[in-house]
Amino acid sequence: MLKQFFIICSGSDTDILDQCSKGEQNKYAGIGATVFFTAVMAFIAASYALYTVFDNLYAAIFFGLIWGLLIFNLDRYIVSTIKKSDSFIDEFIQASPRILLAVIIAVVIAKPLELKIFEKEINQVLLEEKNALTLANKNQIAEQFTPAITDLNNNISALQEQIDTKEAEVNALYDTYIAEAEGTAGTKLLGKGPVYKEKREKHDALLAELQQLKAENKTKIADSETQIAALKGDYETQVVNTQPIISNFDGLMARVNALGKLPWLPSFFIFLLFLAIETSPIFAKLLSPKGAYDVKLQDQEAAVKANMLQNKNQRDTLLKTDYAINDRVFNDIENEDELYKYKKRITEELMKKQQEAFYNKQTRIL
Repeated sequence: MLKQFFIICSGSDTDILDQCSKGEQNKYAGIGATVFFTAVMAFIAASYALYTVFDNLYAAIFFGLIWGLLIFNLDRYIVSTIKKSDSFIDEFIQASPRILLAVIIAVVIAKPLELKIFEKEINQVLLEEKNALTLANKNQIAEQFTPAITDLNNNISALQEQIDTKEAEVNALYDTYIAEAEGTAGTKLLGKGPVYKEKREKHDALLAELQQLKAENKTKIADSETQIAALKGDYETQVVNTQPIISNFDGLMARVNALGKLPWLPSFFIFLLFLAIETSPIFAKLLSPKGAYDVKLQDQEAAVKANMLQNKNQRDTLLKTDYAINDRVFNDIENEDELYKYKKRITEELMKKQQEAFYNKQTRIL
């Protein structure tokens, strides 16, 4: 039962193969087994690749099964259409497009399995890329808020500088009127005279201005600090909102690119393995000598071609004979007076009817 199933997978004619030896049947059973297991590997590879895309097990299995059946049908077609001939060059030319197709199929099958085999290494590469993307993302978002925050900080510094400057002026006036009262500066007269009062009034006025300036600038500084806090909050919100995009940066294309950053030699050998599996049925047929199955198949095809050619020649001869008979018949009819008179009478009646119809039509118009 299993042997018969693999023979069907090889795409060979089972009726012809039943008439061949056991060895010939085993050869095609082996070719069919290779085709079948290649399709199984294609199903596994496609299911894994699609699972990374859809993140749904049932959808991945369903589409992976369709892909496996497609590869099975292609491989079966490739193997079954290679015919043995007496020239290896002709066979190779005949098989070259199929070999190219087998190479493409091997690449498609091998790549998802490479992603699974090197999954841990790929995850490490993706982790490094995600960290780099996170830092770059934070820097890019910060560039949107940094100028505004810098301007607000500069504004706070300017407001604080105004307060410090005014406070320094008040302190200087305080030192001046105290020195005047002590007689250590100014008029150098001890006591609180007119000059002292004048300087004290000037100090008090400036002190009032300082208090007012502190109140106004404090409000402005508080507003600026509120704006800075809001901008920093917006920055953190954008960082949090964009982080899931970076965290999900592990799709199929990202994994393929990450695989390309790993050493190429292991991936290359895996590709060679699947290439050998995929092309082995083709080369098995190319390298194997012409067997009983090939001879019987060639004989059957030759018999069908001969039968078709014979039928075509018979149809051509029949058509040629029919043309000759028709020519003779019409030549004989051409000289028949009775046929001439009959056709003349029919034509005269037809022309009379046409004239009458034309006359009646014209009469209705008038």
